[in-house]
Amino acid sequence: MINYTELEENIAKNNIKNVYIMCGFNEKLMKESISKILKKSVNQDFESLNYSVFDGNEVEFQDILNACETVPFMSDKRMVVVYRAGFLSDNSNANKNSDKLIKEIDKYVANIPKHCILIMYYVFDNAREKPSYRIRKFDKKACVVEFAKLRGMQFQKKVKEVFVSKGKQIGKTELNYFCSKVENNMDIVYNEIEKLCCYTVEREITKEDIDKLLQPNETDDIFNLVDYISKSKPEMAITVLNEIMYKGIKANSILYMIERQFKLMLSIKIGVENRESKETLIKELKLNPYVCDKMINECKKFTTKKILKSLEICLNTEKELKSVSGDPKFKMEVLIINLAII
Repeated sequence: MINYTELEENIAKNNIKNVYIMCGFNEKLMKESISKILKKSVNQDFESLNYSVFDGNEVEFQDILNACETVPFMSDKRMVVVYRAGFLSDNSNANKNSDKLIKEIDKYVANIPKHCILIMYYVFDNAREKPSYRIRKFDKKACVVEFAKLRGMQFQKKVKEVFVSKGKQIGKTELNYFCSKVENNMDIVYNEIEKLCCYTVEREITKEDIDKLLQPNETDDIFNLVDYISKSKPEMAITVLNEIMYKGIKANSILYMIERQFKLMLSIKIGVENRESKETLIKELKLNPYVCDKMINECKKFTTKKILKSLEICLNTEKELKSVSGDPKFKMEVLIINLAII
């Protein structure tokens, strides 16, 4: 199994396989990679005759077989894409013939004609989902590509490419700031960049533009919550908590993000005490440079002992949330008060 970056490198080197199984949360990146493979492999003048696309919720094996076996016209290759191939999920109800379809495809991929490139992709239901057993079974017979979330410098590099593709330059500081504010989902990234480009027209993008057009994301909310805790302002932290919960985010998810924030702070605190450079921390922790700066400053408000104690309180709250009785919101409010008075 390879990742998005390795796939991009292979495409650039014309190292293109006959069968790809793609999966992940970022459908936009999958579609981009498919377009790049198409441009590299199929004669653009005869693309409509050598490119077949099928809906994974309705496709039959015979459709795939007929398309793959058809000899390309005025091109060395033809390409067949099955999008939203829900039958690749272990819990698939999207295609009533899922089991039969998987078995037939499994047998066929080993003998697929050399003139054909077959690509099937499945979009995860959420960012935490992992490649299914069905997908992993194809790993030795096809090129399986997991489109995990891009992080750190990889995410920043991709975002910059999108700005450039729109004919828009953005300064390094503004790019870092944008990446720290936008949700890590390429569909959303494209929409937000489009809004910024339309809003700023020919002038340079500023941090004020980004603040004006982008909605605060969950990471910002959690950072603000922890910041209020560090300032011993539990009432303000609880206000932020109420805003997050009003958005429909569950207590367990909020607690997970708070724990993650403290774990990152502990890693940064230890790194700074060991005189590791900011660049090293960014690389090791896969952080956006702007976020790393903010967290280094935030760490100055906490001792290592206080961070460890905060994590202990979070773990105790996690146990309480898993119990049946009690109001989750009340337990989160108690957590914030306990963290603020350490």
